[in-house]
Amino acid sequence: MTTIVGVRFKKAGKIYYFAPGGASLNLGDGVIVETARGLEFGDVVIAPRQVDEESVIQPLKSVIRKATPKDYKQVEKNKQREEKAFEICLEKIANRKLPMKLINVEYTFDMNKIIFFFTADGRIDFRDLVKDLATVFRTRIELRQVGVRDEAKILNSIGACGRALCCATFLGDFSPVSIRMAKDQ
Repeated sequence: MTTIVGVRFKKAGKIYYFAPGGASLNLGDGVIVETARGLEFGDVVIAPRQVDEESVIQPLKSVIRKATPKDYKQVEKNKQREEKAFEICLEKIANRKLPMKLINVEYTFDMNKIIFFFTADGRIDFRDLVKDLATVFRTRIELRQVGVRDEAKILNSIGACGRALCCATFLGDFSPVSIRMAKDQ
């Protein structure tokens, strides 16, 4: 048996599993973890519990530490920086006349990388845009093209029922939609 804790990085994002390490964690605690993107801040959504080792993908990374008040301030600073980065990127896109729509900007917790999410009809050569952004921010830049379903989730749109979209409120993953399902609907 292995002890795991479930961590979510966005409001309705996917839940990732980590080993709790030496920290005593409770539901709703903020934690700092190491991910493929770098250091990230997340919230504990599944309290520590025992599971079979076969049900967990190994190797299981550990929680680095429980979030401190300083970490919460860092998250707030990052949100302010994201807003400024969004405006700067919109300006650079307009200057280069690129056919893309900027959706969101995310800083990693340790500020080693900025990720810009956008939508576009086809493939776009944004190498010059990345160079422009790198000269302004002096950090690693990643541009990620997302689909319309992801756009709706990020923008927290309203569904046909008049309520917030399910994917933006509680669904962590998108299930595949077949042509038959679309025709039936």
